[in-house]
Amino acid sequence: SAPGAPTASALTDTSVKLSWTAATDDKGVKNYDVKRNGTTVATVTGLTYTDTGLSAGTDYGYAVVARDTADQTGPASATTPVRTTGGGGGENPGGGGKINLGYFTNWGSYTVKNLVTSGSASKITHINYAFGNVQNGKCTIGDPYEDYQKAYTAAQSVDGVADTWDQPLKGHFNQLRKLKAQNPNIKILWSFGGWTWSGGFGQAVQNPTAFAQSCYDLVEDPRWADVFDGIDLDWEYPNSCGLTCDTSSPASIKNMMQAMRAAFGPNNLLTAAITADGSNGGRLDAADYGGAAQYINWYDVMTYDYFGTWAAQGPTAPHSPLTSYPGIPAQGFNSADAIAKLKAKGVPASKLLLGIGFYGRGWTGVTQSAPGGTATGPAAGVEPGNQYYKVLKTTCPATGTIGGTAYAHCGTDWWSYDTPATVGTKMAWAKSQGLGGAFFWEFNGDTVDGELVNAISNGLK
Repeated sequence: SAPGAPTASALTDTSVKLSWTAATDDKGVKNYDVKRNGTTVATVTGLTYTDTGLSAGTDYGYAVVARDTADQTGPASATTPVRTTGGGGGENPGGGGKINLGYFTNWGSYTVKNLVTSGSASKITHINYAFGNVQNGKCTIGDPYEDYQKAYTAAQSVDGVADTWDQPLKGHFNQLRKLKAQNPNIKILWSFGGWTWSGGFGQAVQNPTAFAQSCYDLVEDPRWADVFDGIDLDWEYPNSCGLTCDTSSPASIKNMMQAMRAAFGPNNLLTAAITADGSNGGRLDAADYGGAAQYINWYDVMTYDYFGTWAAQGPTAPHSPLTSYPGIPAQGFNSADAIAKLKAKGVPASKLLLGIGFYGRGWTGVTQSAPGGTATGPAAGVEPGNQYYKVLKTTCPATGTIGGTAYAHCGTDWWSYDTPATVGTKMAWAKSQGLGGAFFWEFNGDTVDGELVNAISNGLK
C-alpha cells in the first residue's frame, strides 16, 4: 500500500517538518523517497523528514514513495500542499503585505454597505463574521434570520440591488458575497464562539474530529461555501475561565486545532482569537498555544479589555495598554508582555496579530485625571462602562496617553480608548516586532469615514 499523505508541522519561512504513516509491502519497506514538487529531495528510513532551504511565502507539494528491500518503489502517497510562512506580498492592498482584519457582528446596526461607504472595504484584508454558535459538540448557526434570511432593499444592499422574495440566499451572507465580488482581495472567515458562546467548546473538544467535521460541513454548505475562506475559533478560554470555566486540559487547544486543520485542509484559513494574559501562570500559560500554532494561519491576540469596570471602584486603568507603566494594577496585563510570552512559546511572530478595540472602557465618579483614581461605578455607554470610539471622540476627547494608549477625563467620567494617533504608535510597534498585522473589534465602533481602519492601514504600510 502507499504511505499516508505527509502531514506538515513546524512550518517556518524556510523549512517544514513532514511525517507520514507507514506503507506496507510483501518484501518489507526499506526506506522512503521524499518528493518535493515531484523531485526526490531525500531518502530516509524513518517516518519523518525536515526539508530546509525553502523560500518564504512559497507553495510546495510533498509526497512520499516507499522502497522495499528489493529496491522497488511502490505507489506514491497523496500530495500534501504546503505554504511556507512569511513572504507577505499582495495580502493587504494598503498595508505592505500585513493583515488588517475586522470583526463584523451579525447583531449591530453596521451593515456590509457601511464597509463600502466608509471606505473601509478598500483598506481591510480580512473579515471575521461573528458569531456562529457551539452547541452539543457541533458548530451551529448563530442567527438564521440575520445570517441568511433577511431581505435587503436596494437602498440597504451593497450593490444597490434589492433581494427578491425567492432568491436562495439573503441576509448578511449574500451581502458579503456581493462585497467579495466588488473586492476580490477580501477574505472572509466565519467566527464561532465568542465570550457568550464559548461554553460549548469543552464538550466539543471531547471529540474534536466530529466537531471539526460539523464545522466544515456548516462553513462549506453549498448555499454559502463561496462566501467563506476559512474558520476562526473564539474559545474563551481553553483550560481556563471566561464567562464559563473550561477544565479540558492544556492539550485541548492543540488537539482542537489539529482536528480543525485535518477537516479544513491546507487551503482554508484556520485562525483563533486568544487570550492576551501575559501574567505568569495566567491564561496564556494554561493551554498549549505554542503546540497549536503549527496548525493555524494566525492568532488574533485579544490585547484589550485588560482593565475595566468589573473593578467598579477602580483603580482607573487603560483597557488596552501597549506596554506596562508605573502603577499598572496587574503585571503582565499589556500587549507587549502577551506578545513576548507567545513568541517565547515558539509561536512565529508572523502568526500573531495585534488586537485593537474600537471602543473605550470607563468609570464615573472619578476626580483624578491621571490613571489610578477611584470611581463610584461604570460610566454610561452602549452598555455600562463601554462606549464606541465614534461617540467618545466628541463626547470625551482624549486628555492624555499612558502605556501607548489614550485616556480622557471629562466631568467625573474617565475613559480609555485608542485614537488614530495611538493606533499609529501600536502599528509601528507591531511592525518592529515582525507581527503579521492587526485585527480589531469591531466595525460598529468606527467613525462613518472609517478613521480607525484607515489608521491601521496607514500604520502597517
